[in-house]
Amino acid sequence: MRSEDAGQVIGVIAHEAGHISGGHLVRVHDALARGTAESILAVVLGAAAMVAGAPEVGAAVMSGGQNVAMRNFLPYTRTQEGSADAAAMRFLDATQQSARGLLDFFNVLSGQELLVASRQDPYLRTHPLTQDRIEALQTFVAQSPYSSRPVRPEFEAQHQRMLAKLHAFLDDPSITRRRYPDSDTSLPARYARAIVQHRTAQLDKALATIDGLIAEHPDDPYFQELKGQILFESGRPMQALGPYSRAVELLPDAPLLRVDLARVQMATNDSKLLPSAIDNLRTSLRLEPNRPFVWRQLAIALGRNGQMGESSLALAEEAMLLDKLAEAKFHAGRALQDLPPGSPGRLQAEDIVQAAQNAKEDR
Repeated sequence: MRSEDAGQVIGVIAHEAGHISGGHLVRVHDALARGTAESILAVVLGAAAMVAGAPEVGAAVMSGGQNVAMRNFLPYTRTQEGSADAAAMRFLDATQQSARGLLDFFNVLSGQELLVASRQDPYLRTHPLTQDRIEALQTFVAQSPYSSRPVRPEFEAQHQRMLAKLHAFLDDPSITRRRYPDSDTSLPARYARAIVQHRTAQLDKALATIDGLIAEHPDDPYFQELKGQILFESGRPMQALGPYSRAVELLPDAPLLRVDLARVQMATNDSKLLPSAIDNLRTSLRLEPNRPFVWRQLAIALGRNGQMGESSLALAEEAMLLDKLAEAKFHAGRALQDLPPGSPGRLQAEDIVQAAQNAKEDR
């Protein structure tokens, strides 16, 4: 939402890809573990000092240990940030895109460094920014043959739509109306107004606005999605079924759309739609398996469909993701009672029981 153009988002994505290619996500856990060990040792020594009758010494030891851990961790992350910047520059040049957007975004963030931490942009707090990084990027932009290359028009159009959707859903409606007044007839503005009209319970206006966009772009899955959402959240699941089905038809590999369609199918209370809802939820989980909410929805759909063993298994998966080990073991045990020997579901339940037990013992 802070980005001013698509080039800034592309630059940040290149930077994050640099973290991935450098294996930083693995190494940062090692650094955190070392920092945690130092913090724990400081707490133990500080507690010992307190017991020995020196509370002020104990508090100082605890605080000092935490500061040492933080100092050991932050230089490590600054090193990783510089490495990710260098990778981003290589990636952007290799794809013949400008790094100017990343530099512009850094300049936006640099203005927040003087603020107290609680008021800084969360991205800045997790990605330490230094003048050296900005200067290195400035040098690169000055030398790269692609620095003046504009962002592809379709990326800019997508960026404008993303901003419209985020502002419309997250900002106060009055702010969004000022940002996208009725005089603005652009696609992003109408998209934002349809969302605000829905949020302010102007159902007829919201439907008229989104229907106008669908008439112009009948094969846009996200306009179909919004119409389905407006109808579903207005208590009309049967009417929402068509738009959501069309959205999934247009974008079958979008896990969020699959979940929303399944929820609508379940909300109709039509038992004939349960197998399709279950299939949509399973498809979503194949694409994004680590979502507790979707496992819960699958458990509900399976339970309504009389598949109690599979329902218990889905609840066990949800509990494991939420780190509720005892609950996971309980539901997996229920699944073992209902699922036939040798079936994939039974083997999965056995794995969950063992995984929960191992995790408990590790602790």
